[in-house]
Amino acid sequence: MDTRERENRIQTICLLTLTTIAIGVALFFLRPVLIPFVLAVFLVYCLAPAVDAQVKYLRFKRPLAVISTILLGSAALFLVWLLIWASVSQMSENAGDYERQFQELLKATADRLPLERFGIEATELPELLQITRETTTGFLGRVVSAVMTVLSNGLLVIIFMIFLMAGSSAVHPDPGSFRDQVEHRIKRYILTKVLVSGTTGILVGLTLWMLGVELAMVFGLLAFLLNFIPNIGSVVSTLLPMPVVLLSPELSAPAKLMAFIVPGFIQFMVGNIIEPKVMGESLDLHPVVVLLGLIFFGMIWGVIGMILATPIVAVLRIVLERMEETAPVARLLAGRLGSDEAASRT
Repeated sequence: MDTRERENRIQTICLLTLTTIAIGVALFFLRPVLIPFVLAVFLVYCLAPAVDAQVKYLRFKRPLAVISTILLGSAALFLVWLLIWASVSQMSENAGDYERQFQELLKATADRLPLERFGIEATELPELLQITRETTTGFLGRVVSAVMTVLSNGLLVIIFMIFLMAGSSAVHPDPGSFRDQVEHRIKRYILTKVLVSGTTGILVGLTLWMLGVELAMVFGLLAFLLNFIPNIGSVVSTLLPMPVVLLSPELSAPAKLMAFIVPGFIQFMVGNIIEPKVMGESLDLHPVVVLLGLIFFGMIWGVIGMILATPIVAVLRIVLERMEETAPVARLLAGRLGSDEAASRT
């Protein structure tokens, strides 16, 4: 490698680094607009099959199908907002009962555990459990607050959704074209991911509701949202009901145990057996890339960024792999660059 080529490579690396930093800064400062826009894009891809079904089976004109689908999406957002609002209000009203039950649980735990064997004084246990409770409820509060913030900007999401759906209905890509192939892959991935996550959320919510756990539907909604975060999300959504379950005096000991075993089993079956078979190679991301995506979008967009991180990176990989110039980057995101290069040499 001569000096000129080395200098060009160094310049390219520096330009890529500066471009990445500039994109990160832009994403951070434009997050009030970009988050609703990204959500609107995902909603459009999720609702596109409903538009196509109305045109194909009900013989609706496409503009009428778009209008009815927009009304359907708006009604869904409104119902989710009502659900979260009612559940948060219920949790606020029962805060005193939770606090009293928590104190009783602390006292019973301190009396039964042999704390002296582990070098822990009985007076230190309330402080340790207080930290655990504040951490868990604080994370739950941040997730609910982030979702409420997005839903409070629902009007902006709906406006973006109207323009995107109107534009997509006016322009149709040619069958088999580059745009048609990319849109087909993206629609398939997003719709499949939403259906799998929705099934998980419904099963978890119904399980907790049948067991008599308060805020069961909110925990089901959180299971749906956190399922977009690989591995970590399923664990967090299983542990989130712990404070409410443990502090509910109406629940028996077997019901409290089942409130953790059954949702955990559902998360395990969906995450390790059902989702890989349904998704196939639609995700196809290296675990390190997924982790870096969670860190990056979590830093700039918070909890909502962590939820959207994996779908954004997956869609980016789908787009990049369809272009010859950027195909190596897509293979790098999938962790297959080295194997492909070795195959090409042989």
